[in-house]
Amino acid sequence: MEAADYEVLSVREQLFHERVRECIISTLLFATLYILCHITLTHFKKPAEFTTVDDEDATVNKIALELCTFTLAVSLGAVLLLPFSIISNEVLLSLPRNYYIQWLNGSLIHGLWNLVFLFSNLSLIFLMPFAYFFTESEGFAGSRKGVLGRVYETVVMLMLLTLLVLGMVWVASAIVDNNKTSRESLYDFWEYYLPYLYSCISFLGVLLLLVCTPLGLARMFSVTGKLLVKPRVLEDLEEQLYCSAFEEAALTRRICSELQFFPGGMIGLAWAEAAPPSLPSDPTSCWLPLDMELLHRQVLALQTQRVLLEKRWKASAWQRNLGYPLAMLCLLLLTGLSVLIVAIHILELLIDEAAMPRGMQGASLGQVSFSKLGSFGAVIQVVLIFYLMVSSIVGFYSSPLFRGLRPRWHDTAMTQIIGNCVCLLVLSSALPVFSRTLGLTRFDLLGDFGRFNWLGNFYIVFLYNATFAGLTTLCLVKTFTAAVRAELIRAFGLDRLPLPVSGFPRASRKTQHQ
Repeated sequence: MEAADYEVLSVREQLFHERVRECIISTLLFATLYILCHITLTHFKKPAEFTTVDDEDATVNKIALELCTFTLAVSLGAVLLLPFSIISNEVLLSLPRNYYIQWLNGSLIHGLWNLVFLFSNLSLIFLMPFAYFFTESEGFAGSRKGVLGRVYETVVMLMLLTLLVLGMVWVASAIVDNNKTSRESLYDFWEYYLPYLYSCISFLGVLLLLVCTPLGLARMFSVTGKLLVKPRVLEDLEEQLYCSAFEEAALTRRICSELQFFPGGMIGLAWAEAAPPSLPSDPTSCWLPLDMELLHRQVLALQTQRVLLEKRWKASAWQRNLGYPLAMLCLLLLTGLSVLIVAIHILELLIDEAAMPRGMQGASLGQVSFSKLGSFGAVIQVVLIFYLMVSSIVGFYSSPLFRGLRPRWHDTAMTQIIGNCVCLLVLSSALPVFSRTLGLTRFDLLGDFGRFNWLGNFYIVFLYNATFAGLTTLCLVKTFTAAVRAELIRAFGLDRLPLPVSGFPRASRKTQHQ
């Protein structure tokens, strides 16, 4: 063999080893995410659905849970995709010839973007609908019962749903772009249909982020206030603890006296007045009056209040007087910085056409920094991306439309887990496009993420940036002023005055006489 042949074989062998190395790294990263997501879903699932008498239902739920774990791992990968790319670029720029980071290159980053795009399509279009229909299926009438019968019914329903979505996308393409070439391109399932459908889903996700993120940025202050110990001026915690314990003991004695007076244990003082004449007056009846329920709710509220007061009483002076103000200052700084960056990006859109988001086919990492402040600016970009993602999730679960979808600890139904995984995947897969559209980073979108047609529309991008800046400023000003007003009222002790302050309703005359 000639020297040229040896050189070709050497190049092919090197490419083969690089591909194998990238596959191993991608597999290890995804396995780590999968394990973390499996542990998370295990703590939220309802144990009764996996320990039922019917082994068939338990098996179906276990399969659906694994599919949800896969989808949630893809969602977490989509969230980490852009920050990982930004940090990798800065590492390669700082250490260009380091032996220990030779595995980190543009080919690996580009492959991760393509894998996330592929798995997002697979989860949204096939796996999650399959998981939902699989949990709701019972098998065809007359067919043999079992898991296999459910699989047959699920596959048929999934095929019908695919045909329906195909028709809707084809009609939408014909309405939006009445061009024969664009309609014929939809016949190519892999190259055009899936990216086009994912573009529509990503656009919906970006719109959802536009609504949820400003709401979440405003809610972050109240959520952080519930997690941290707030400082109190002119407040006697010992007196509040004494009053809370006294009220709890009084209500507990009242409940015990009523339970001793009525042997049924589930009857209250209002039974004789609330029961209709046609109903029996048996004290062992299963009817539960409103007075006893109200007493139980009051006791639970007092217990929760006492636990919070004890937590604040045990907190150190540094935690009580320094932690909360610093946390509020950091939130205000991050929110203000986000709005400032978006405002600057709006001006850049009017001046420079290069500010428009666009795709990049080749990942040329380690050549130039994507921030004007270098590595420090890259760190700020990563922090802002994570902060906006957390804020969007908080705003999503705080909105009245999706509040009922909020998962509960060891009490989340399987269909509710599927809905949460779908929503989180839509939000997370739209995060790279969302961050690049707002100008939070200069890192261009890789792979099929940059093939969305609406990214090149100046009016859509400009209106999106202006709407985000306006909504965030409005929510921040409204919520922050209300929070400051409420804190000042509590700080100066005005909430203890006999005034009808919101959140502290005055007791009725009947209760006062009692």
